[in-house]
Amino acid sequence: MSRNRKKSKAVPIVLVLALIIAALAAGCFLYRPMVTDPIRKAATTDLQKRQAEVAQRNQETEAAYRAAILELENQAAQPANPSWPEHKSEGWDLIDLTNYPLENPTAETKTRQDVMYNGMLLINQWHSRPEDFSDTAIVSVGRYLGGNDKVQVKDYNVKLFPVAADALLEAVNAAKAENMLHYIIDEGYRSWDDQNALFQKRVTSLSGKYSGEALIEAARKEVNYPGTSEYNSGLSFTLRLYDKNDAEVGAPKYSTTPQAAWMNENCWKYGLVFRFPESEWPLPTTQDKSFKTGVSLKMSLYRYVGKGNAALMRHLDMCMEEYVEYLQEHPHVALFVDGVLKYEVYRQYVGDAPSFDIQLTRNARSHVSSLDNMGGVITVFEY
Repeated sequence: MSRNRKKSKAVPIVLVLALIIAALAAGCFLYRPMVTDPIRKAATTDLQKRQAEVAQRNQETEAAYRAAILELENQAAQPANPSWPEHKSEGWDLIDLTNYPLENPTAETKTRQDVMYNGMLLINQWHSRPEDFSDTAIVSVGRYLGGNDKVQVKDYNVKLFPVAADALLEAVNAAKAENMLHYIIDEGYRSWDDQNALFQKRVTSLSGKYSGEALIEAARKEVNYPGTSEYNSGLSFTLRLYDKNDAEVGAPKYSTTPQAAWMNENCWKYGLVFRFPESEWPLPTTQDKSFKTGVSLKMSLYRYVGKGNAALMRHLDMCMEEYVEYLQEHPHVALFVDGVLKYEVYRQYVGDAPSFDIQLTRNARSHVSSLDNMGGVITVFEY
């Protein structure tokens, strides 16, 4: 009975404690939102503020980018100097700026090595390759372009400077897009020793018929003297057609194929020119340039000169020799296409100086300078 009385007294205490705990729990539940909601609200407000700031900065950056693009487009749509001679609003138009200085000028100091291999190094029987020429940057075309699946090569010994290989790849890919296939590089760079070996072989073969200077001249008609061949430039190559699964592809003479016609019509767009034009070769409209190039052999040889120079040479219908001579007489010209400035070309004389300041304009989108092997540096500005 005593235990029952103690138990009956404990029941109310347990109930009271349970009610207290329940009340505390309910209080915590009701009080929590009062504490956490303001914190949550403050955090949310701060996050929204930061997001708005980021969005504002993004809008400002995009607006600045659009303004910069618009400025570049405006520069490209009209000459930097409004006092230039008038130009045509349609078609191609080359204007002479010889008496006009570069607008918004600046300068960069360069060495001969910096600008020797950019395309315009003139090499022929009258202008030998410079003594400070280096072929250390020459690459195997097959390895450089990642294999024959991009540009076919006769073998991995076919070599060029990278700028020429890149231009050829661009041209071949453009041709593929128009179903012009199966180009293969037949020959590229020759070292001085390789050229000398070929020349001496030809001399030996003619020694029974000629002697002295007559022998040398006879050999030169078919093989260039070492250092005077386009193959010694590292910027020239010959093309033909080839398909390992179809011998008929390479059977026709390259010059008679649609692929050759396409390349001869379009190679200038990629900085390439047909190096030795002759009468109706490679195209029916081609004028004879052998009196300038000194080469009368019908060779399917292409030369990298850069897009701007190739465009001007095509417009003027000039070979390399004529073009360099033209720039000697007209050292500052500009090419407009449908009223829009496309290229500005500036030639300056630097002689044999090991380094020099190249004159530039800040107005252009980009520029490339190239030694011409006649004492000058030709700089092409692209807009």
